[in-house]
Amino acid sequence: MDDAEAGVVCGLCWARLELLPHPQCARCGHPIPRGLPPSARCAWCKLLPPYVRAVRSACWVARDGAGAAVVHALKYAGWRPVARGMAARIARVGWPRDVLEERAAVVPVPLAAARERERGFNQSREMALALGENWRLPAWDDALVRTRATQSQTRLTPADRLVNVTGAFGVPPTARGRVQGAHIVLVDDVITTAATLNACAAALVAAGARIVSYATFGRAPSAGDRVHPRGAQPQ
Repeated sequence: MDDAEAGVVCGLCWARLELLPHPQCARCGHPIPRGLPPSARCAWCKLLPPYVRAVRSACWVARDGAGAAVVHALKYAGWRPVARGMAARIARVGWPRDVLEERAAVVPVPLAAARERERGFNQSREMALALGENWRLPAWDDALVRTRATQSQTRLTPADRLVNVTGAFGVPPTARGRVQGAHIVLVDDVITTAATLNACAAALVAAGARIVSYATFGRAPSAGDRVHPRGAQPQ
């Protein structure tokens, strides 16, 4: 256990994270439902625009699960050091070879200014900085900004989530030179419908990014997904 995890989240809690089962979609990393061959067309990929190369998550974030508890500790209890442990687990997830070879930088999803003042930090930035250290990549925490305030996505429907964040992000002129032609990995704590990450990716591509991938600690289960606690066997 490293010093960032000691006394923050115990080893037993980390061990209880609900891991995404295999087989998984090679592009989006979402588990393929039982009974479908690995080559079957992935329904979750339909959420992604064509310029998103790959998506990976370290674990499920389901209600009352260990993953949700870790995210809550970071976002709402102010346990900032836990971001390093989250990033370490993202760093262990496998990626397509071209992503490993091409990725130029990690970029956090920006938090609304009022929410960041209230919380005291941006959890995605904390994770991106730590993930950049793990991957030996720069973390461009100034490459993406919020251009307008948005509601919290937590209780919105999928359609409302999309409307809420469309056009809500932009790339400052000072960052456009770095972004152009780059393969950027966007970092966030949880992916649900991908609406926020897609809006961020759209802004990066509009500014000249060649392609974007997503890295998140957690993934919210879709309808039909079966979440099994660490060590449990599917029935």
